[in-house]
Formats: sequence, structure tokens, C-alpha cells
Amino acid sequence: MEASLADILPGANAEHSAVAAFNIFGLDEAVCVATAAEALRRPVILMTNKDVVRRIPVEVFGPALRAVAQSVSVPVVVHLDHTYTFETIYRAIRAGYTSVMFDGSQLPYEENVAGTQHVVEIAHACGVSVEGEIGSVAYNEAETTIRHELTDPETAARFCSYTGVDAVAVSVGTVHKLTDKSAAVDQELLHRIAAATPVPLVIHGSSGVPDDDLIAMARGPVAKFNIGTALRRAWGETLRMEFAAHPEEFDHLTLTKAPLEALRRTAREMIALLAADATDPFTQKENNS
Repeated sequence: MEASLADILPGANAEHSAVAAFNIFGLDEAVCVATAAEALRRPVILMTNKDVVRRIPVEVFGPALRAVAQSVSVPVVVHLDHTYTFETIYRAIRAGYTSVMFDGSQLPYEENVAGTQHVVEIAHACGVSVEGEIGSVAYNEAETTIRHELTDPETAARFCSYTGVDAVAVSVGTVHKLTDKSAAVDQELLHRIAAATPVPLVIHGSSGVPDDDLIAMARGPVAKFNIGTALRRAWGETLRMEFAAHPEEFDHLTLTKAPLEALRRTAREMIALLAADATDPFTQKENNS
């Protein structure tokens, strides 16, 4: 079932839960994530980031991911992650994405507001939701030019009021591409941002956040968690084991069967962790399988 951020995030906030948003690097991964969400009867967000859309055009990925969304009975958002150019966003909207992110976090505040306002005007006219970012979440990469800047609550409130975004990504201590759960989240800052900000909050770099912090944020003010590295690691580590165990094998479908199952299991665990009720029978069934 196709959905936008505006369709699912306010409800998640209302029930003190959050929605998992996964960076997808292939159609087979998208199917695994969508079926995991359906098994748990939870909404989910399928995202493509700037790395993957350089390899697979939005004109190809958008319709394919919409077909995946239509194949399940739970709400599925097809979301364009971190995007810096209007042109890519326009193409994604035309290709059928139900949600886009304009990332103006590296721009001066006034330019971030103006750019985000422009995207909101165009996207909302097409029935597409928009995520913005205020503050900046750095990357765990030596060569990165993305700065680390914590979000100021008053600035976040003005940003949301001026732009009309459906969701806003904030910086409270997380880091993109962390490979361990070592992020130090400033919970007090997060709650001050939530108190000042009228729209659902988004956390990027969620793979590096300890589970207890994820649960606290999901039961509190955060409605969307972006998850990428956890899936990449599940896929890559399992694939290496498959190559080591079967050095003579060359068939793509055979070699990727176990990695895809590992990815599905990781997605299922994250969806369940962020769900409103950890004792839900569908969550229990999946966790015990």
C-alpha cells in the first residue's frame, strides 16, 4: 500500500511508536524489507540515497519500489533520502516517489529555508511529502566534508514554521555510518527540540544508536529512524561467509539467498524494536522465528 510521510508519521507519534526507514540498494532488498513489515503489520519506509541513485536512476527505481509498495497490505513510503539538487527531486517526483528529502543542512540558514520552502511548494502540489534537515549529522568517514552541528530548538521551530515540512531531521549526537552502537544521544536536547517543534522528528544515523536509546526515542518524540549501515553489514558479512563456504559457487541467486535472509531478519528486528507494543503477538512471532 503506497503512503507518504504525512500519512504515517503523525499516527506513529500519537501511538508513541516510530517507523523504520531503510536505505535500499536493490529490488530484492526492498522485497525483503516490505515483507518483513507486512509480517509485523507495521508501516515501513523504503529509501534510496544519493549513492544508489547515481547507479540506478530514480526513473527506474521509483516505479519498481512503488510496485513493491503495492504488493503488500501495510503502508510503504517510497522516499528519496539526502538530496541536494532540485533537479533530482523533480525527477523523483515525476518517477512516482511518494516522499523526498531536501537536505539544505550544509547551506546558510536562510538558503536552507528558501530551498526547502521551494521543494515543499512543488512536492505538496503533487501530493508528495517533504523531509527537511536543521542542524547537521556528520559521517563516520575521514574524507567527509559534512560538518557536525547540533540542532538548536528555537531554530528548528522557525525552520518548520517557515517551510511547512512534513518531517524534520535533527542532530542530537548521532553519526552516519557508525559500525558500532556508540552514539551518545543528547536526550535532553531532543526533548527540548520536540517541545518547540510542531512536526514529526527524524533521526539519521540510527544504526549507531544503542537499543535502549532507540526505544526511549521511539516511545517519545521521534517518528522516523533512518537505518542503512545495519542492513549493509548484515548483507556484506553474510555474503563473505557464503563465498568462504562455497568458493566454487557463482550463481547470484544461490550466493545472495543467505545475505537476503540476514537482511530481512535485521530489518524485522528494527521494525519490531520501534513498534508501539513489544508484546504484540505478531512481533513475538517474528522475534521467535
